[in-house]
Amino acid sequence: MSTKIKMFFLSIKKFFSFKVNTRSIVMTALLGAAASVLMFFSFSVPFMPGFIKMDLSEMPALVAAFSMGPLSGAAVCLIKNVVNVFSTTTAGVGELSNFLLGVAFVVPAGFIYKFKKNRLGALIGSLTGSVAMAALGLPINYFVTYPLYIKMGFPLDVIIGMYQDILPSVDGLLMCLIVFNLPFTLMRGIVDSALTFLIYKRISPLIKGKK
Repeated sequence: MSTKIKMFFLSIKKFFSFKVNTRSIVMTALLGAAASVLMFFSFSVPFMPGFIKMDLSEMPALVAAFSMGPLSGAAVCLIKNVVNVFSTTTAGVGELSNFLLGVAFVVPAGFIYKFKKNRLGALIGSLTGSVAMAALGLPINYFVTYPLYIKMGFPLDVIIGMYQDILPSVDGLLMCLIVFNLPFTLMRGIVDSALTFLIYKRISPLIKGKK
């Protein structure tokens, strides 16, 4: 096997590696608990339908992705939604959407930071994750989340009507998602990224067990 091929497979192995030890498991669980609490404190925002909530629960997941790798970040997203599904008002649909969007955000961010561990890498990773979450939010909502809501008995015209109460000119679900959900999801990622930048350097040594 040539040197270049060996280097390629080593890069692939490093890309998907996740160092599992007691500390990483405990810290992932603690960050998952913190994310679960933050998810409880969701709130409505102006210029968005009332059923769309803002929360800061992706922040602990992004911290986990930066400090312990993208799989740890995805695990935090899973933990917070499993915890919150027991008090769900959406029969788990909202939690499923939150999980998929969270993974779309923290996994690309964590992978990029893994290979460029400095402020620039964190910035590029965070912005890439925010854009990925916003972009993937369109097919996730259009093909998964909203069809499930409709199957649960929420009429499509009522859902679109809630958007039209804010902006009457929107017509059709896809346009509603592009005009409202896409920029909202992008903003959500940017806010979580900014807050992570403020606290990460202070708590990173604690998570990694360094003085």
